[in-house]
Amino acid sequence: MTVEQNVLQQHSQKHQQTLLNQLREITGTTDVQLLQQALQVSNGDLAEAVAFLTEKNAKVPQQDETTYYQTSQVASDRYISVGSQADTNVIDLTGDDKDDLQRAIALSLEESSRAFRETGITDEEQAISRVLEASIAENKASLKRTHTEVWSDSPNPHDRKRIENCPVGLKNVGNTCWFSAVIQSLFNLLEFQRLVLNYSPPARVHDLPRNQKEHRNLPFMQELRHLFSLMVGSKRKYVDPSRAVEILKDAFKSSESQQQDVSEFTHKLLDWLEDAFQIKAEEDREGEKPKNPMVELFYGRFLAVGVLEGKKFENTEMFGQYPLQVNGFKDLHECLEAAMIEGEIESLHSAENSARSGQEHWFTELPPVLTFELSRFEFNQALGRPEKIHNKLEFPAMLYMDRYMDRNRDVTRIKREEIRRLKEHLTLLQQRLERYLSYGSGPKRFPLADVLQYAMEFASSKPVCTSPVEDIDSSTPPGGATGQQLPPPSIVEHDSLPPLETSGSASGPTPAPAVAQQQRVPIHKPFTQSRLPPDLPMHPAPRHITEEELRVLESCLHRWRSEVENDTRDLQGSITRIHRTIELMYSDKSMMQVPYRLHAVLVHEGQANAGHYWAYIYDPHQRCWMKYNDISVTKSSWEELVRDSFGGYRNASAYCLMYINDKKPFLIEEEFDKETGQILSGMDKLPPDLKHYVKEDNELFDKEVQEWDIMQARKNQQEKLALATAAAAAAAASSAASTTSSSPQPMSVGSSPPENTAVPQQDPEYMEQPSPTNDSKHLQEDTERAISRAVAEQDERNPEAVLNAAIKLEYTRLVRFAQEDTSPENDYRLQHVIVYFIQNQAPKKILERTLLTQFADRNLAFDERCKSIMNVARAKLDLIKPEEVNMDEYEIWHQDYRNFRDTTVFMLTGMELFQKSSYVEALMYLIYSYQYNKELLSKGVYRGHSEELLGFYRRECLLKLNEQAAAMFESGEEPEVTTGLGIMNELVVPCIPLLLAHDAERDLLAVEDMRNRWCSYLGQEMESNLQEKLTDFLPKLLDCSTEIRSFHDPPKVPSYSTLELCERFSRIMAALGRVPTEER
Repeated sequence: MTVEQNVLQQHSQKHQQTLLNQLREITGTTDVQLLQQALQVSNGDLAEAVAFLTEKNAKVPQQDETTYYQTSQVASDRYISVGSQADTNVIDLTGDDKDDLQRAIALSLEESSRAFRETGITDEEQAISRVLEASIAENKASLKRTHTEVWSDSPNPHDRKRIENCPVGLKNVGNTCWFSAVIQSLFNLLEFQRLVLNYSPPARVHDLPRNQKEHRNLPFMQELRHLFSLMVGSKRKYVDPSRAVEILKDAFKSSESQQQDVSEFTHKLLDWLEDAFQIKAEEDREGEKPKNPMVELFYGRFLAVGVLEGKKFENTEMFGQYPLQVNGFKDLHECLEAAMIEGEIESLHSAENSARSGQEHWFTELPPVLTFELSRFEFNQALGRPEKIHNKLEFPAMLYMDRYMDRNRDVTRIKREEIRRLKEHLTLLQQRLERYLSYGSGPKRFPLADVLQYAMEFASSKPVCTSPVEDIDSSTPPGGATGQQLPPPSIVEHDSLPPLETSGSASGPTPAPAVAQQQRVPIHKPFTQSRLPPDLPMHPAPRHITEEELRVLESCLHRWRSEVENDTRDLQGSITRIHRTIELMYSDKSMMQVPYRLHAVLVHEGQANAGHYWAYIYDPHQRCWMKYNDISVTKSSWEELVRDSFGGYRNASAYCLMYINDKKPFLIEEEFDKETGQILSGMDKLPPDLKHYVKEDNELFDKEVQEWDIMQARKNQQEKLALATAAAAAAAASSAASTTSSSPQPMSVGSSPPENTAVPQQDPEYMEQPSPTNDSKHLQEDTERAISRAVAEQDERNPEAVLNAAIKLEYTRLVRFAQEDTSPENDYRLQHVIVYFIQNQAPKKILERTLLTQFADRNLAFDERCKSIMNVARAKLDLIKPEEVNMDEYEIWHQDYRNFRDTTVFMLTGMELFQKSSYVEALMYLIYSYQYNKELLSKGVYRGHSEELLGFYRRECLLKLNEQAAAMFESGEEPEVTTGLGIMNELVVPCIPLLLAHDAERDLLAVEDMRNRWCSYLGQEMESNLQEKLTDFLPKLLDCSTEIRSFHDPPKVPSYSTLELCERFSRIMAALGRVPTEER
């Protein structure tokens, strides 16, 4: 057998073992022979093997000890295969052994090796190709869609521009969020980043490619280098990884589409990288044993120590990603303890021969990057589909691996035995405590201390009313009642009391008249028979108890309760001390010498069939956690990581943990320039070829930004020209009309600015009066009323004095409005801009100029008095110097008021449509009103409307639309399903980031309700086309990115006069007040 054949055979053996372990994990079957049979029948196809085992529906036979011993050495290789670096200790199963199991394994390996030698591609690689092809196909299909997509890039390149040195995101090119999470985690390992960026392909490969792998690995490495270089030096906020994904897809040939576990992609990615670096290492070190940097970075070794019938064995194995079971464990250490021990291990520590068998795993060499793969998916044989495990699993930010190291084997065994003994004692104490805390024999149980307290309270209670029996003969001692003390028959009949039993045997039989009375047919008396008996106390209390009895009983109950409380405290204290002892068992310095710090957490949200992936990665330079969610990269916190990663909360949980050796800082340290000693950052990190590549891409992006700016400048210039032309035409028309008509005409206040004013001063449209009706009439009447009152109150009749008095009166009136408490149906801010300014503490100069503008209006009544006052006001406006009133600030205040009115119109329109159940039309009005209102409130609490009210209607509208879309999907009719998914994709999904952006509890719950509604369909039977559409839609719905997508343009709103707007506001808000509270 040649060296190449030996390597191929070893790789095939490890691949076969990987399939065995995956099949064992999915189906829960432990019989190796049955698993081998399933793989042989299915020709290595994992899905067919699962179907074979589930359809067989036979009882799995117990694995005998002989079989265990024969497979113990290879069974430990259930971890990631190392490819070309396969361990030499793997048992060769191709010999002449007569055993059926060995022959089955040998045949399967031979078949797998033959296929591998012919194509150079394994079945596992082909399966991963299918999911890549599906992603690329979905991406290409999305590009062909004609309607506007909210998932498309923003047309404004400034929205896609990188902010300083913020990390670069990765674009989701079609259900590839898993690719982004894995690549970002590896990229932020700076040592790995350097290895990829500085990788150079071997020269001889281009001339003599040995197999198809070399044709695949080298182009992939080149695209990965390009992708990493863009992530280092790009000016873009996020980059497109399509080329790298395309390379992965083109590397395999498959025509089927199949969903795969993302961990499989990570496995194979490391295999491809290892193969690529192995080729380079072999070329660089001819004649020497090559060192593969990928193996040294990600792979470690463990020692499997086993025993069977007194015969011990040891076997060293290599591992990459270490798989851990989640179900049944509360934290990472419990998972590791369970994974390191298999079977019965007592015989390992005993000198006596034993029939028991088992094995322990001890790490002999840990990799610098230690990756744990959390198995959160299991196959439900009853339902015939995979399910996700949502159990909570805690993991630490700093993990000490000393207890699992081979060099600490003896110490760890002693400590494990001590922990086992403590846990047994802890179980006994907890059982004893449970008897105190859950006392009783019935279904309902209570703490014993509370039971005693309740008994004491009952004994000391006094009845509110007394029994008629006590009224008849109060001298009779308690407990000595006789037959003569029964009430007369008439009383029994009248009050419907049950017959009383005699308590003493000496009293003899009951008298005959009483018996006859008891045998009478009762007369139905509805009122008297339905009321409570007169001797029933208002609350439970003893009927007869003496002071001595009460004193003795209270003394006993007090003493017993005190004893029970002391016993409970002692038990709880002992339990706490044992817990603390167990927690500190490995806290001594000798067991804290192998620290591993959490580097990255890869999170999955959703169900087994579909979901969304993102990553939390620690930034050691900023000393904070970062959340990498496709194109969105944001600062996060340990608290957010815990909430999303531990599980047990919503449908999100970690599926992969990446720890790094805390004593090897080179993993995350920046590189230094050898000459200057300065830290290399940005483009300085890159080799010359990648610098050129990134520079070209940045130049393309700069050109795109420049073209956009030129286009926008041209568009703004055209808009200004159009506005100027329209203004000139309006002024000409106004001038012509003023010479032919004597009626009041509109004018633009400030159209003749003083000479020292460089910019024409135009007042807001709500201050200009276009006609003597609507707003102008309303404002004109207020102005004239103020002038009339000023004339009546002033002794001096000169126009300036009257103007000052009128302005003071008008200002006083508006201040009163601004300070008045109003009902929800009224908002004085809509009636006058000054009210808005006063409530928001506008500068005095802004108020004065605004009031002068009101009195300078030419639409006032054209009597001599008003004309003179108007002229004085206009003259005062002309005399105001630029340094006295900041016109930019003046315009900003009036623009805020215009925005307030526009926001009000959006809000009212949206609420009115919502009340009419026109949710599709209402949504955009509510969305924009909320956003505009939030911008206003950021400047002051009185700048906008109630954020809670707008948030409620925005949230409810989305929930209503989600309900409508789900109902359409449930109908199963093609047009209905298409319409429902269209509502979700075009309206609901783009708005979800708005609800997630601020972590408001009610918004988060609403999003969770919407997601749960759609995730509930995963377990239901439906047609294949509906299943396909649901699988395509769910990743978009489950995307947790808070990146705000591009929206449609704001809907057009009509203009309203002040009176119309106030009337509409009052009507709609009054209608809201009639809605029940729970529906508002």
